[in-house]
Amino acid sequence: MAALRLHIGLLVGLAICALAFRFELSRALQGNSLSWAYVGEWPFFAGFGIYFWWFVLNGRERRPRKGHRATVAPEFANMAAEWQRHQRELLESQAATKSSIESSGEDLTDTPESRHTT
Repeated sequence: MAALRLHIGLLVGLAICALAFRFELSRALQGNSLSWAYVGEWPFFAGFGIYFWWFVLNGRERRPRKGHRATVAPEFANMAAEWQRHQRELLESQAATKSSIESSGEDLTDTPESRHTT
């Protein structure tokens, strides 16, 4: 069903481009010099529509072949593992800081700003 909608959309788009091309060509031949730019533009739009239609139909589900792994430059091979290790260290550090603050019993809401009265 999705492919049928794509085909119908392409046909409607090509019909619009053809009608617009014909309209602008007739205006250009009548002396409207600006219309010559549009005469070249509508076939370009039609070509782009065909390219897009072909890409959506055939390029939508590109999957790597079985056993094919993406290659990574050697200097970046351990980057993900190092980043995850760094994130774990940060979380552990934050948890340790939070527990030390909670165990100290210090009232963190008692700040000089909160004591100031006007």
